Amino acid sequence: MSILVTRPHPDNEATAKNLRARGHAVLLAPMLKFEPVAFHDESEADYGAIIVTSANAIRAVAPQLQDLGLNNLGLFELPLFAVGEHTAAAARDAGFAEVIVAGGDAAALRDKVMQSARDKVLKKKGTLLYLAGADLSRDLGGELGAEGFSVVTQTTYRMTPVKILPRDVCDGFAAHGIEAVLHYSRRSARAFLDAARDEGVEISALAIPQCCLSETVASVLRDAGASQVLGAATPDENALFDTLERALRTRLA
Repeated sequence: MSILVTRPHPDNEATAKNLRARGHAVLLAPMLKFEPVAFHDESEADYGAIIVTSANAIRAVAPQLQDLGLNNLGLFELPLFAVGEHTAAAARDAGFAEVIVAGGDAAALRDKVMQSARDKVLKKKGTLLYLAGADLSRDLGGELGAEGFSVVTQTTYRMTPVKILPRDVCDGFAAHGIEAVLHYSRRSARAFLDAARDEGVEISALAIPQCCLSETVASVLRDAGASQVLGAATPDENALFDTLERALRTRLA
């Protein structure tokens, strides 16, 4: 029996490695495809800090900054507010000098920025550079703007839905060889549902536990009719793995 991971590449490889270390067989079906967007900063703003809600933004923009010589703008020296530890690690690896880590979601990132301004660590008059994806689940820039911050949002990447499931995954559903599915975002969950429906495996796919990174992601699966949907207690992978183990224990009971 296998665990199906729908997380996009390359992060799905790390997830698979961690699951195998826990004794699970793994199948991969990345439901979103990463595509960098050309970085053009036409703003003349004097940035005070950078905010990032995904490691993909770092993967997209860091090579461009280096290739274009834009590191001369000093962006790598600015404080960078990362949504969580995974994104923070990507920022550090890319060469950003000062990385501040929030609690794992956009609301926690907003609160971390606001607290830093109250603590005088961040100057509220400075402009924030938001390195974002093309499809945003919430208007973080607008929320910070309502608090008096000036935010310049730069789209650095897009995630394109994958419309088909790999053949081994379809065969796994048909043979009842998949015991749970891991979901990491609302968009990837929707792409999974669409692909499972198109491949004719929707009933089998939704008959097993759907383990989700958050309750927001879980709502997509519940609305689709899945009966065994669990949301992680906190939006991080360790909590998601705990949710998976709980789901598997319940199935065996």
